Amino acid sequence: MNATEGRDSERRIAVVTGAARGIGLAISSRLAADGYAVALWDRDRALLDDGVQALRRDGAHVLGVAVDITDRGQIDRAFAQTVETLGTPTALVNNAAILGRRGPTVDASVDEWKLVFDVNVFGALQCAQVVVPAMVKNGWGRVVNVASVAGKEGNPFAGAYAASKGALISMTKSLGKELAETGVLVNCITPSAADTDIFGEHDESQRAQLQARLLERVPMKRFVRVEEVAEMAAWLCSERCSFSTGAVFDISGGRAVY
Repeated sequence: MNATEGRDSERRIAVVTGAARGIGLAISSRLAADGYAVALWDRDRALLDDGVQALRRDGAHVLGVAVDITDRGQIDRAFAQTVETLGTPTALVNNAAILGRRGPTVDASVDEWKLVFDVNVFGALQCAQVVVPAMVKNGWGRVVNVASVAGKEGNPFAGAYAASKGALISMTKSLGKELAETGVLVNCITPSAADTDIFGEHDESQRAQLQARLLERVPMKRFVRVEEVAEMAAWLCSERCSFSTGAVFDISGGRAVY
């Protein structure tokens, strides 16, 4: 029996952050369909409960854990609860993110940037710091960071968001190189915009203007579907992905130029 066949026969357990809705919920559903037990981590308890119940109705083995990933103590407790209930994770999907305030970068406050980085970068970092050592100990694991095409090329009037996603891309490359010989692969996805609730942080007029500007940059002239991002994440979490690490996988409808 080769290594892949052995791993296929073992129980697979995933942690997905920002999993109560949108891309995170779609990834959780896709992994559950592949036979994973999935721990959905999210700070919104009500939405989390709704997502968990929906997946359970489809027969998924899932656990909902309310956690604020900017708080290391909460992450530690969420990890302990996940291990106790499901087992040690074999995959971590860092999806939780906020868009932050829109406006000219020169007018932004440092505190506004810190808020975005606390979730989008330091939250992902802390989750990796808690979950990855157990993967390394077991000699196998997958980390998928959900970044953004904005991290490659920047978005006007969303400087903090774009910069945070650029940092997440670089963190992916660094961690992937560090863990290359451990059996733990680290990759990231750079989708263009999906029509999800992240736009809900703005009023209707701002939302419509932002969506129109974003679609102007996408040659395929549509939003990425959350199911499309989930499909890519599922491959990156799987045994089928075996020789890619520290890599950036574009899913932007032709928007990215590198």
